Amino acid sequence: MSQLLKIGITCYPTLGGSGVVATELGKLLAEKGHEVHFISHSVPFRLGAFKKNIFYHEVEVNDYYVFRYPPYDLSLANKMAQVAKREKLDILHVHYAVPHAVCAFLAKQMVGTDLKVVTTLHGTDITVLAQDESLKDLIRLAINESDAVTSVSEDLMRETREVLDITRDIDLTYNFIDQRIYYPRSVESLRSDFAFPHEKILMHISNFRPVKRVQDVVDIFAKVSEQVPSRLLFVGEGPELPKIQWKIKELGLEDKVQFLGKQDQIAQVISTADVLLLPSEKESFGLVALEAMACGVPTIGSLAGGIPELVTHGETGFLAPIGDTQAMADYAVHLLTDESLAKKVSEACLIRAKNEFSSARITEEYEQIYYRVLGLDVPRPKPVCS
Repeated sequence: MSQLLKIGITCYPTLGGSGVVATELGKLLAEKGHEVHFISHSVPFRLGAFKKNIFYHEVEVNDYYVFRYPPYDLSLANKMAQVAKREKLDILHVHYAVPHAVCAFLAKQMVGTDLKVVTTLHGTDITVLAQDESLKDLIRLAINESDAVTSVSEDLMRETREVLDITRDIDLTYNFIDQRIYYPRSVESLRSDFAFPHEKILMHISNFRPVKRVQDVVDIFAKVSEQVPSRLLFVGEGPELPKIQWKIKELGLEDKVQFLGKQDQIAQVISTADVLLLPSEKESFGLVALEAMACGVPTIGSLAGGIPELVTHGETGFLAPIGDTQAMADYAVHLLTDESLAKKVSEACLIRAKNEFSSARITEEYEQIYYRVLGLDVPRPKPVCS
């Protein structure tokens, strides 16, 4: 049996792919016997009910009147150090370089022990924040001072090296899904609430930021619905939502579109769809496409960021250049009108999700990294069954 560890995890606890992955990883590590301590300003939304070996430590921010802005970063660093000392943590695994890796660096200095820091880059810390010259040196410091750094895609790794002139080793560790949760569901009754039996369902799930190009989703659907009886379901909320609602009204599509807001039972919701639309301008990985893939739902998306590493064009979905809504619509029509093709692609999705992005496989990869930075004997990985 491999040595059990005490691991601190810090992530953004609200909605977002990085928080989902960090929380699910912590839960899986706890199932394997490791002791996991979440350190954040609120309980991660995917944490759920009480679980053995999982602990939560809240970061409280001092609101002393002389501070113009509450010093969350300093409070987080101090809390990390306190928990690391008291609980004798082996590892701090932080998700996002800024501010979490910087806070972990400070905590490590305060603790003054052999506490190790593993930083996982998810995207925004590189694709957006690292473009800001006022933050570049800080992000570079956080990455270079980490004991190990992982990236959720090769594309993000490449951009990290180019933007920040990083030469150190970075481990490619893809995002994952727990296949006990993400699998094709029998949702006939739920599906009937959204569409008639002869209609197809297209779906988009995001935080409705401009980078998601949600207006392209509407353009794609408008073209598809002219040829295929279909409905469009939007899941999530965000700043672009009012513009999207206005555009749908302007195009006279109100009767064919529904907004479901934020949903917790994503696997059940995705299972109602025939196609997921992901025409993003930037996407470091595209976790929602993996969630769809594990439910047997193909993605039609853009050739952006890490999406091509996840979606195999012509096999588990179809990809087109950013903004080419006509090509994406054509792919959608082709897929939605050819039953044999749809079945073949759906089956390929299930196989790829299971073989390449299983929780067992990726959790073990993270364990290997932990043992390596701690200088421990690395247990031989168990074969992943296909």
